[in-house]
Amino acid sequence: MAESAGWAAAELEAALMVPPQPDSAAFFDVDNTMMQGASIYYFARGLAARRYFTTGDLARFAWRQLRFRLMAAEHAGDVAEAREAALAFVEGWKVEDMARLCEEIFDELMAEKIWSGTRALADLHLAAGERVWLVTAAPVELGTVIASRLGLTGAIGTVAEIRDGHYTGRLAGDMMHGPAKAVAIKALAAAEGLDLAKCSAYSDSINDVPMLSTVGRAVAVNPDSALRQAAKDNGWEIRDFRTGRKAAKVAIPVALGAGAVAGAVIGGMAVRRKWRGL
Repeated sequence: MAESAGWAAAELEAALMVPPQPDSAAFFDVDNTMMQGASIYYFARGLAARRYFTTGDLARFAWRQLRFRLMAAEHAGDVAEAREAALAFVEGWKVEDMARLCEEIFDELMAEKIWSGTRALADLHLAAGERVWLVTAAPVELGTVIASRLGLTGAIGTVAEIRDGHYTGRLAGDMMHGPAKAVAIKALAAAEGLDLAKCSAYSDSINDVPMLSTVGRAVAVNPDSALRQAAKDNGWEIRDFRTGRKAAKVAIPVALGAGAVAGAVIGGMAVRRKWRGL
C-alpha cells in the first residue's frame, strides 16, 4: 500500500513538471520594473544608515541620480563622464563585504519594494520552463542578490574590476545601460543557445528600447511617458501596476535612480576614506 502511494506521488510530481524550454527566456529590468524605485538608491540608504557616508552624501547622491536621469541619459559626453564615476565609490572594498552588504540591504529595504505583479510575470516564465534574468545598470552583485532572493536564474549588471579580492573603482567593460543591455542579451543568447524571437523583455524606461527591440515579445511595465508612446507605436504590451498612493510613494526614488548606476555614486571620496583598508 505504501509502495503504491509512493508511485502515485512520483507520477503526480512528474505530471506536474514542466519540460524546460532551453531556447527561450525572459529579461527583466529592475528599477521601477521589478522593484518600486531604484535599487542603487536603496543601497545608498542602507550604506548611509550604517554610517559609511553621511546624509549630505546621500543628498548629493540623489541630485546626481536626478541629473543623470533628466539630462545625461542621451548625451554621449555625459554618459562617458558618468561611466568613469559609475563605480568609483567601491574602490578599495573587499568583494566579500560588497556581497554581504547587498544581501543585508536587500532584506532590509528592497524586499518589500518588489512589485508583486512583475514578480508574478517572472514566475509565469519560470513555471513555463523558461529561464529568467534581471538586466540592470546597478552593480551585478546587487542584481545577483535580487535574482537569488526571487528565485530567478541570474542577473546581468554593471561589472566592477577586481584585483586581489578588492574593487579597483573602475568598470570591467561597459556600464549596463541603454544599448549595452541589448548587446549583453545577444551575447547571453549566443552562449546559452537562446532564440531571441522566442524571448521576452520587460522594462519601464525609454532607455531600454534597444533591449525591448531585441526580443520577440516586448512588454512595457510601469512605463514612463516616452516608453508608453513607443509601446503603442510598436504594438507592445503595456502592464501598469502603479495605483494612486503607491505611484506617488515611489515617484521620488524612481526619478532619482532609474536609468543607470552612472552618476550614481556621489560621496565617492567619503566612502573610500571609510572603507580603505577593509
